[in-house]
Amino acid sequence: MFVHVVYFWLNEGTPDSARQQTLDDCQTYLAKIPTVRQLFTGRPAMTPRQVVDNSYHVGLCVILENSAAHDVYQEHPLHKQFIARNSASWQRVQVYDFK
Repeated sequence: MFVHVVYFWLNEGTPDSARQQTLDDCQTYLAKIPTVRQLFTGRPAMTPRQVVDNSYHVGLCVILENSAAHDVYQEHPLHKQFIARNSASWQRVQVYDFK
């Protein structure tokens, strides 16, 4: 199992419609990549604990079979379309991968 977790911070002043587009496009583009087993996306849960970072705007968790499946995901045209459609709204992107 390979877990790919991504957090997106939007540019200051970005309208909520851009956040919603990023959320929607995770399902429209990324979830359709053949190597994706499961995909979850959402806004911060705003859990009030000192160890929780609620500063991001969109969270994404992608479950893949293995590292090879992740490599396919990264180079897939749908992944590149997702980035092209949404990256202008992103101030910061942080990725955590584990297996």
